[in-house]
Amino acid sequence: MPLLERVTTLIRANLNDLIEKAENPEKLLKQLLLDMQNQFMQVKTQVAMAIADQHLLEKKQKESLNSQREWLRKAELALMKQEEALTRTALERSLAFENAAHNFAHQVEEQAHQVQLLRDAMQRLEQKMTETKIKADLLIAQLRRSKLAERAGITPSTEFHQDALFERAKSKVDQAEATAAGQLYAAGLDTTHQLEAIDRADEVDRLLAELKQRTPRALGPAN
Repeated sequence: MPLLERVTTLIRANLNDLIEKAENPEKLLKQLLLDMQNQFMQVKTQVAMAIADQHLLEKKQKESLNSQREWLRKAELALMKQEEALTRTALERSLAFENAAHNFAHQVEEQAHQVQLLRDAMQRLEQKMTETKIKADLLIAQLRRSKLAERAGITPSTEFHQDALFERAKSKVDQAEATAAGQLYAAGLDTTHQLEAIDRADEVDRLLAELKQRTPRALGPAN
């Protein structure tokens, strides 16, 4: 089961139903908290990995831009020496790195979005875990008090049964959280963007013309 799907399952868990059906509610609550903590650590690890991947993509984008500028500089030098064939080759290489830089830019944007999705999931799970911990501590104390009352022959009051359940109004909030987390899981990032096809020969001709306009007049062949 994918990580975000497991997180969604935990967030959607109806604590009321689990307690009512459990033979040992105290054990169940402790196990539920342990599962939440384990999943939280996994999500936290995924966030760190996603951020590292984003930094790597940003580095590759910068390297591609630097290479694009370097090949453009070489094209200018070749043109000054009246080496038009070499100029065209250098411009082609410059275009290739420019396209790579654009591609990496798209990936950086998508990766940043993925990082944010994971961070949101981690924050929601952490909030859910904190709320569950507080409620679990209360319920465990109430369960123990009820058992003690039974052993002492005291009729338990309805207070325990009322407090042992989450407020019914919170079910709507839980459902909203579950829907949001489900959307995180379903929101697969489309990383199949393709660069728009260009006519490389025409593009090189255009760049060559621009380069000729801004490059100092090439010296003629020596006599």
